[in-house]
Amino acid sequence: MDVQTILLAFGLTLIAGLSTGIGSVLAFFTKRTNTKFLSTALGFSAGVMIYVSFMEMMPEAKSSLIEDFGEHLGTLYMLFAFFGGMALISLIDFIIPEDKNPHELHRVEELDKKQTGLTKTGMMVAVSIGIHNFPEGIATFTSALNSLEIALPITFAIAIHNIPEGIAVSVPIYHATGNKKKAFWLSFLSGMAEPVGALFGFLILMPFWTPALNGFILAAVSGIMVFISMDELLPSAQKYGEHHLSILGLIGGMVTMALSLFLFI
Repeated sequence: MDVQTILLAFGLTLIAGLSTGIGSVLAFFTKRTNTKFLSTALGFSAGVMIYVSFMEMMPEAKSSLIEDFGEHLGTLYMLFAFFGGMALISLIDFIIPEDKNPHELHRVEELDKKQTGLTKTGMMVAVSIGIHNFPEGIATFTSALNSLEIALPITFAIAIHNIPEGIAVSVPIYHATGNKKKAFWLSFLSGMAEPVGALFGFLILMPFWTPALNGFILAAVSGIMVFISMDELLPSAQKYGEHHLSILGLIGGMVTMALSLFLFI
């Protein structure tokens, strides 16, 4: 695999991680949450992730695994990897206390509310965001190694997904410390778990990269992205009170992904 492809994969992962800091900045410089935009954007991200998982990444994973293990075993391994990816990300959600889960809904309006005793909670949210972003970094990095036309929309989808996470981490930390700079930098650093995940993928996975490993990873990443879409993106979009916009965004994401893949045939 050439150096330019690897550097591009790292670059896309960095962009996705930096968007957490964008969410933190928006929390400080906007007076109200744009619920219509966030509902549509989160739905759009879910549509991109779901469509590319089922229509592009899983078929490619199945093809790679069948080539090495035969049709029956290859298909079985693809299914194990897909649901294994779901199990991994759901386990991460399970071990994080619900009240400190980074995907609990937060609005910028909450910055005006005085709350106390949130120091521990704020730090837990920052750590939790980092834990969630780590496998997303691996997902972005590995997708970029396979195909740019897949990686670009995935990067965009994860970046949109990370903006509300930036709000989620900056709000409680600002409440806890009263310090906007500290809230921003902790939010920024939690997003940097994505390029750290990419670095892990490069150092640990790349030396052993084979078509079969590529198939396992693609299937597992598909499971992670479908779980994130169903468990986090769509529920978060609907919590903002714009159900129909989130569904329109979902369809729009699928259509956009379908057209972008069609153009590269």
